[in-house]
Amino acid sequence: MKVVIAIDSFKGSMSSMEAGNAAKAGILKACGEEAEIVVKPLADGGEGTTEALVEGLGGEYVSVRVTGPLGEKTNARYGILGDGRTAVMEMAEASGIILVNREELNPLKATTYGVGEMILDAVKRGCREFIIGIGGSATSEGGIGMLQALGYEINDADGQPVGSGLQDMERIASISGEHVPKVLRECHFSIACDVKNPLCGENGAVYVYGPQKGVREEEKPIFDKKMEHFADMTREYLERISGNAGSVGSDEASEASMAEDVCRDYRWTEGAGAAGGLGFAFLSYFPNVELKSGIDIVLDAVGLEEEVKDADMVITGEGRLDSQTAMGKVPVGVARLAKRYGAQVLAFAGGVTKDAGECNAAGIDAFFPIVRGVTTLNEAMVPENAKENMELSVEQVFRAICTSPFT
Repeated sequence: MKVVIAIDSFKGSMSSMEAGNAAKAGILKACGEEAEIVVKPLADGGEGTTEALVEGLGGEYVSVRVTGPLGEKTNARYGILGDGRTAVMEMAEASGIILVNREELNPLKATTYGVGEMILDAVKRGCREFIIGIGGSATSEGGIGMLQALGYEINDADGQPVGSGLQDMERIASISGEHVPKVLRECHFSIACDVKNPLCGENGAVYVYGPQKGVREEEKPIFDKKMEHFADMTREYLERISGNAGSVGSDEASEASMAEDVCRDYRWTEGAGAAGGLGFAFLSYFPNVELKSGIDIVLDAVGLEEEVKDADMVITGEGRLDSQTAMGKVPVGVARLAKRYGAQVLAFAGGVTKDAGECNAAGIDAFFPIVRGVTTLNEAMVPENAKENMELSVEQVFRAICTSPFT
């Protein structure tokens, strides 16, 4: 019997791999050598993704001093996986809303500059593949700061650099990528993005997500107009350098190479409005970019499908299983993949709500809470207790499976 384990982290209690290894220990106690067990890390592309992939794929952490969301210096951590060429990042490490006190939120100044600095640091270390989660931003500036950090010159009519943030966006008169490192052409970016909003308009970055970042109601149309101007200037830039693609010896030939296959207007593309428009910047300025669901990116990165193809059972789970899980959260993503190959799916969770039965219709054949007695939430979340509860609960379920005459 082959069992593949892919459990999301139990936030504040167990990492993905800790939960998975606890489940593995329980199966081994119940089934011994009868079971072939594979444990894979799991995350949704947001908070905890770097930890899950670094821990599960033999990577290491890197800490770099970068520009924070309001221009202050901050330490940002990212991971380099075991292949030495794949970097895993969360933009919130450099430009996250959690780095700013609520009363200090300032959409006019908040910048993604530090995200670009993280990318450059990883490039210098030899990374050419990037997995970047872009949730939880404090910014609404279309990714201008990131582009400036990467070498793009975004200037006003006097040829002076515009400031980072929304503040000077309407003053943009020219964009040049002449000094962008050529090595970025070799890089591929998988952007974990689960929002569908475009860059501009009433469903765009400013209108929908701006208020949580400090945008006032009366400022929405003003700031959205700024974003439209940036989109117009981006289109003009891409059209210009695309026209120079065949100019051998042109100063902009390398720019044209960067823009190959991306000369189009992405402002209305799904996901362009993610992270205050950072999705738009990735789509517009780099040819090798994919905006995908976070869970899909992670499943691809860990090679889960290959292991599931011949699995008899797949074990998944998360801290709390409820009707929201059935709406497409991580365990259901695993279940859908498992069902594609006919595997049975079991889920284990710290807590299970009354409406969690909806998970059965979403592909989870059966689910089990791991808490084994009356306890407080704080006690249940103690890592040692959580791991023990996971191991013991999985063990008992698999004792029934491994001794059943029907298996």
